[in-house]
Amino acid sequence: MTNQITDNDINADGHLQIDGCDAVELAHQFGTPLMVYNVSAIRNQFHQFNKIFEQNDIEYEISYASKAFANTAMYQLVNQEGGHIDVVSGGEIAVALHAGFPAAKMSFHGNNKSLEELSLAIQNHVGVIMVDNFHEIELINQVVEELDETTNVIMRITPGITAHTHEFIQTGQVDSKFGFDLSSGQVEEGFELLHKNPRLHVLGFHAHIGSQISSPDGFNALAVKMMQLANKFNTEYDFTTEVLDLGGGFGIQYVSTDGYLAPEKFVESIINTIKEQASQYNLQIPAIWIEPGRSIVGSAGLTLYTVGSQKRVDGIKPYVAVDGGMGDNIRPMLYDAEYEVVSANNPRAQPVEEVRLVGKYCESGDVLIKNASVPSLNAGDVVAVLDTGAYGYSMASNYNLNLKPAIVFVEKGKSQLVTKRQSFENLYELDNNLELGD
Repeated sequence: MTNQITDNDINADGHLQIDGCDAVELAHQFGTPLMVYNVSAIRNQFHQFNKIFEQNDIEYEISYASKAFANTAMYQLVNQEGGHIDVVSGGEIAVALHAGFPAAKMSFHGNNKSLEELSLAIQNHVGVIMVDNFHEIELINQVVEELDETTNVIMRITPGITAHTHEFIQTGQVDSKFGFDLSSGQVEEGFELLHKNPRLHVLGFHAHIGSQISSPDGFNALAVKMMQLANKFNTEYDFTTEVLDLGGGFGIQYVSTDGYLAPEKFVESIINTIKEQASQYNLQIPAIWIEPGRSIVGSAGLTLYTVGSQKRVDGIKPYVAVDGGMGDNIRPMLYDAEYEVVSANNPRAQPVEEVRLVGKYCESGDVLIKNASVPSLNAGDVVAVLDTGAYGYSMASNYNLNLKPAIVFVEKGKSQLVTKRQSFENLYELDNNLELGD
C-alpha cells in the first residue's frame, strides 16, 4: 500500500482493506495496536528487483536488511522468494536459523561484532562476514583458527559519500563509525591482512551510504568509486572482485510531499553505471548485491490503532490519542519522521480538521503525526497509520511496561497471526525476586 488510498483499498462495507482483508475486522479479531503486512506487496517488490537484474543478465543477490523488520515468518517469506538476508546480530542469526533460513545465504554485518557472535556465525557456516574494522580481523582470525574453519569475507569501506538524508542515518561519509576508510589507506591495509590468511576468502567490497535516499546520484557516485577500487586492486594485487555490495537505503514515499523513485529504478541506475565503468576498465562485471529493507517492507505495512481520549482547548490544535505510540513507532521522535493516517472505518471520509495524533506514553514528545488531517473521530474508531512496515516493530520497546503489538500477515483475503501480542507475564518472566535486605 502506498500513502494514497484508492478504490481497490476499500471494500463493499466502505472499510479499509489490505489485500482483501477488512482492516476493521482485523482490529477486532486481533486487537490493537496491530501491525499488518501485505505479503503480496512484499513478494511483488522482490519480483521487481529480480526483473531488473535478470533483464540485464547480471549475477546478483537481493539481501533483505533484517533490521527493517524481522521475525520467523518474515525470514521464511524471504526464503520463499529466493532472497538473501543481511543480519547484524547474534539474535538475528538465531531467529533466521530457527526459521529454517539457509545460513549460506546470510551476510553478517556490524561495527562491533563480539567473539561469541562471530563464532556463532562461522560455526553455522554463515555465507559471508562483512568485515568492518581491524579489531574484527583479529577476532575472525582467532575464530577460524580455533574452529578449524574457513569463511568468506567482504570488506566494508567508508567511501566518503554523504547521502542527502537525516544525519542519524547517513553512513557513507568519512566521519562514520562504519567501515575501513577509503581515503587514508585503511582499505589496502585491511585487505592485506585478510588476504594473507588462507582460511579467509575475500569476495569483494561493500559500502552503504545511508537510508531513505530519494535520488540515485549518491548510488551512481558510489558505483564509480567501487569500480575504481576494483580496478586498483586488480592492477596492484591481481585481485578479481567477485562481489560489489552497494547496500540499500532506497527511499519510499511516506507522505505526498516526499520525493519518490521506484526502488528498482535505483538498481537500474547502479547497474548501468557499473556496466559503463567495467567497460572503461576492461573488467568483468562483478556480481552486484543490494541490501533493501525499507523499500521491501515499509509500504507493505501499516499500523491499526483504536482512538481513545481527545483534548480540545480553544486556540490549540487538538490532541487525539490512540492506544499505541512511541513504543511501537519511535521514528517520529527519533528522526522527525512523517506519516499519513486514514480512518479504517471510512477511508473515503473527508478531513474536517487538523489534529495531533498522539500516543499513550508518558512523554510529551509521544506524537505520531504532528499535523494529521482527519475526519471526525470518536473513541472506538479504528485508524490506520500507513507505511509503518520498516523500523516500527524492530525498534519497539516496553517503555512504561506497555506490551509490544501483535503482527498479522495478510495475503489474498487470508490473514495469519505471525507474532503474538505480548502478555503481562512476558514483562516479568525474566525477572528474579529480590532476596537482599529484609
